[in-house]
This record gives sequence, structure tokens and C-alpha cells, in this order.
Amino acid sequence: MPKSKKVLAAVEDLFFVVKINDLARRAGLEVEFLKTEDDIVEQAELQQPLLVILDLNNNRIEPVGLISRLKGAAATKGISIISFVAHVQAELKQQAQEAGANMVLARSAFSASLPQIFKRHTGSL
Repeated sequence: MPKSKKVLAAVEDLFFVVKINDLARRAGLEVEFLKTEDDIVEQAELQQPLLVILDLNNNRIEPVGLISRLKGAAATKGISIISFVAHVQAELKQQAQEAGANMVLARSAFSASLPQIFKRHTGSL
């Protein structure tokens, strides 16, 4: 079965939306931005995306709970979850890691590392 070319994202910040879209397109990936936890879980189950990107500062979702839901369900536990957070929010970062996020980065590190993250997940690195 070929690897998925889909990325699901719960990101509201326009800077990151544009950056994720641009870099994903360059990597041959398609991004779908979703607004609710239920939509993310449903689409993750249906589409089995390559990865899920979560902005831990997204006020529309409860990101730590969402990570737990995705990692706790048999259908989605194998999906990589990459999340980012303001560097001063060490407690939120720790909670996301404990919930099962595969990677939790400061916003600046996420922005700088995104090309490599996409390359690693597409197998081109």
C-alpha cells in the first residue's frame, strides 16, 4: 500500500497556514486544515494521513486531549503527530509529550524544521 500523501492540520495562525501549505506542496503533499477535534479524529481514521500537525495554542481545540484521543485509538495510534507551541510554555509542551505527540517544537524551531520534517515523513531524507 503506498504511503499517504495527506497531512491533516489544526492550525489557525495565518503565517503557519501559508508556510505549511507552501512547503507541503513542494514536498508533493496535500494539506487539509480542520477546525474541530471531531473532524480531525474522523478524517484521521478515514484518510490515515502521513502526519497530523497541531498548534498547541489553537483555541478551537483542546490539543492535549486530541493527542490522547488519536494515540489511544487503534485506527490512529500509528499516525505521527507533530505539534508546536510558544517556547515559554514548557508545561504545555510536557503535557503534549506525555499525551503521545511524536514531536513537540517551539514555534520558531517548527518553522525552521518544517522542510526536514516533510522530507523525513515522505522518505526523501
